[in-house]
Amino acid sequence: MTTSATEVLVGGAVLAAAIAFGAYAVTTTGFRLGEAGYPLTASFRSLEGITVGSDVRLAGVKVGTVTGIALNDETYRADMSLSVQDGIRIPDDSAIVISSEGLLGGNFVEISPGGSLFYYEAGDEILDTQGSVSLISLLLKYVGGGGNE
Repeated sequence: MTTSATEVLVGGAVLAAAIAFGAYAVTTTGFRLGEAGYPLTASFRSLEGITVGSDVRLAGVKVGTVTGIALNDETYRADMSLSVQDGIRIPDDSAIVISSEGLLGGNFVEISPGGSLFYYEAGDEILDTQGSVSLISLLLKYVGGGGNE
């Protein structure tokens, strides 16, 4: 009788671990069921540190998700598609920037709103973009050019 009770307890623990792993996988990939939004696109020189599922933020608040990344074989730029929550209206002179959460933090997409009275519609392209800056290249510039001032 104790063998079957042990087997039930071990089975329950394995099931709980599987559910916890599944919940972790869903939250880290940005998967959402039924989240409504409208698509936008943007083209960057570099999308280093950004993956599908990365946050899109406006004033530090998550308002969307990166839904696709592809290399444009004609311009050699990284084309990104993103989804912005319905109800969030973005002025059509806004900029979109790849930002970092800190020295060791991850990257995310930041929308800097403009002042236009007109707004992006579904499927529009954000033209004012700034790609990610490599921390390694910045450090190399600082170390290599620090004494030339």
